[in-house]
Amino acid sequence: MQMVQPTDGMVIIEDTVFAPGIYHLPNGIAIGSDNVTIDGSGALLIGSERQGRGLTMEARAGVSVKNLRLQGYYHGIWAHRCERLTIEGCQVRDTAEVDANTIFLDIWLPAEKAYGGGIFLWEVVDSRILENDLQHQMNGLLTYQCRHLRVERNLANYSSGYGIHLYDTCDSEFIENYVDFCCRYHPRGERYGHMGADATGFLVVYGSSRNQFLRNLARMGGDGFFLAGLSPDGELRGCDDNLFEGNDGSYSPNIAFEATFCRGNLFRDNFANYCNYGFWLGFSRDNVIENNRMIHNRQAGIAVENGIGFTVKGNTFQACGHGVLLWSKRVPDFDTAVPDNDTSREWEIVENVFIRCGKAVRIAAQQDHGIRDLPPEAEQAPRPHHHTIRKNEIQEGRIGIDLVKADHTVIEENLMNHNVEANLRQDDAQETQFRFNVGAAGGYL
Repeated sequence: MQMVQPTDGMVIIEDTVFAPGIYHLPNGIAIGSDNVTIDGSGALLIGSERQGRGLTMEARAGVSVKNLRLQGYYHGIWAHRCERLTIEGCQVRDTAEVDANTIFLDIWLPAEKAYGGGIFLWEVVDSRILENDLQHQMNGLLTYQCRHLRVERNLANYSSGYGIHLYDTCDSEFIENYVDFCCRYHPRGERYGHMGADATGFLVVYGSSRNQFLRNLARMGGDGFFLAGLSPDGELRGCDDNLFEGNDGSYSPNIAFEATFCRGNLFRDNFANYCNYGFWLGFSRDNVIENNRMIHNRQAGIAVENGIGFTVKGNTFQACGHGVLLWSKRVPDFDTAVPDNDTSREWEIVENVFIRCGKAVRIAAQQDHGIRDLPPEAEQAPRPHHHTIRKNEIQEGRIGIDLVKADHTVIEENLMNHNVEANLRQDDAQETQFRFNVGAAGGYL
């Protein structure tokens, strides 16, 4: 096939191979027909002042784009209402970026107001995004209202916004992508600010559900993985029934895995180490946290406010301020969206290992962030109740289990050794069932 030199505003209607070279195309190129393949052969398309689109696809099917490089557009590759796309082996850099150290990001921007990024997909289905280089810009991959994507082995490191973004994107797979160092800073005065400012490796919002996140690396970001299920106008749009398996969200100054106002998510075999919190899952329910590793998290391995029906099983907590930190707090603004999430209740904490944590498990009523009493005049939430703590190994910490106004707690068959202050501490905790636990001397407690 004869190689073609791309021209500004070019519309491609047949299979095309570009001649290698550097081309200044402020208006980019477009796909004008279905079932077309573009082989960029490493050609570099350059825009002007980070405006416009490098490659546009509108209502196309069966298009394949490979080996193309783009630089200096608002969005490098832009696709709307397309199906069966393949974007493979492309490099997109230097797209539009909000200046660093200026703003706290808006995670709820709709497609029409989206930030700039390498690849932008809107209402795209049954498509594959494979082995692209989308590093060193604000956002790597932006997806809005997409279905059945396979996003695999892409690089979106060093993003100042989001490595990979999902907005009402469902039933898709995200496999072995690298989105490390996705972070920014928001100044607050001359000397203070917020590291992260809602930058994250993976942003998952507005009802993005039934996705699989497998073996991705999202380390050293503002957050590693950030799921938010309550929109600013108070509408519950939970990001539910997702699977997170074999991922690494470690070394965040904030949280490795955050998933608020969501339900039915499964977190298995992940790494959440050296963060402020390993998991922060407030006002969520029916989640499973299984066989994860949480080491040296400053505040907590798992922290949940008003969470319901969780299973925490087979995890390793080491040298965390708290292993599992649960608490209740009344937030009237959330009553309409999640009326059942009025306290912490009905947890199963089983077969975990807690080593050298400040407090292995703390369950407390009327708390600010789980660690400070609310003022007496604060509105009262129901007391935490019906938690089961069974067959855990709790050793060499400060306090094993700390209950503050927590009712109907079952504590049984745990091994609790060498906790400096106490294996169990209770403050106005009612109807605790404490049995068949083995203490430091080998006897039952």
